[in-house]
Amino acid sequence: MKLATMKDGSRDGQLVVVSRDLQRYVCARGVAATLQQAIDSWATSAPQLQALFGLLEEGRAPGVQPFDARQAMAPLPRAYQWCDGSAFLNHGTLMQKAFNLDPIEGVERIALMYQGAGDDFHGARDDLALPSEAQGIDFEGEFVVLVDDVPLGCPADQAAAHIKLLLQVNDVSLRALAPREMLTGFGFLQAKPSSSFAPVAVTPDELGTAWADARVQLPLQVQRNGAWFGHPHGGEMNFSFAQLIAHAALTRRLGAGTLVGSGTVSNKDRSVGSACIAERRAIEMIEHGSPRTGFLQFGERVHMDVIGLDGQSVFGAIDQRVVAAHG
Repeated sequence: MKLATMKDGSRDGQLVVVSRDLQRYVCARGVAATLQQAIDSWATSAPQLQALFGLLEEGRAPGVQPFDARQAMAPLPRAYQWCDGSAFLNHGTLMQKAFNLDPIEGVERIALMYQGAGDDFHGARDDLALPSEAQGIDFEGEFVVLVDDVPLGCPADQAAAHIKLLLQVNDVSLRALAPREMLTGFGFLQAKPSSSFAPVAVTPDELGTAWADARVQLPLQVQRNGAWFGHPHGGEMNFSFAQLIAHAALTRRLGAGTLVGSGTVSNKDRSVGSACIAERRAIEMIEHGSPRTGFLQFGERVHMDVIGLDGQSVFGAIDQRVVAAHG
């Protein structure tokens, strides 16, 4: 099934069930008012939401409305926890080579992950309002999983069972602010403003065979100002989502509604392009000695989409403009 959160003037919006073709929706208030409420009681809410999805697909659901992604918030507008990994090692390898960085010890055995801000996610069509072009505005295309309660020390072979929904995110980065924060050892804060999510969250079964080995086995289509930027494949994750969840849960429980990100989707085959500007610049530095692609300027647009095996958009498209923040 497919779920979204529509704007209703509240912080957490209204949970709705969306048709597979992303054309219609029906309110899920009778089951759960918000996605957080639904995931808190997933064992009972999921069957009811699935039944409502079935009625919607059959044309028998009451109160059907046309789905407009412009009116959608992030599927989970604010999360108790947002843990973002770096599961595509090719991305890190390129950055190390371009900037002559020392390799990170154990990076092939122990996943990289930081704890981001989950209190203010943006919708897929909301403007990206940011303070300054000089801060090195970049997009980062990633896949994300939403989990139910994960026990402390959950092993990877049990972690996949806790994945309830899949999402897609533009994890915005401010590259000029990142180097100092990385050197401090305290992790990202200012370099990671609010992220933007594709309008629809989906259960793993919606991907069919494209959900395998706890990975999204589909390319992520990325455009900048309507021009192709890349279509790297999600199946090249060096750490699966199950492994990322186990990493995050090694010393803590993960509360229902925790989001775990894959990190920038990145492939060894350079012909598929990139899912972030920093990686393209790193490749240019390796190949030409200096970067040739600039970071985002105000007025530019970012578009991301994932097309399923049925030829339809899985999560709906992220399509947003970068603008100057005011006030």
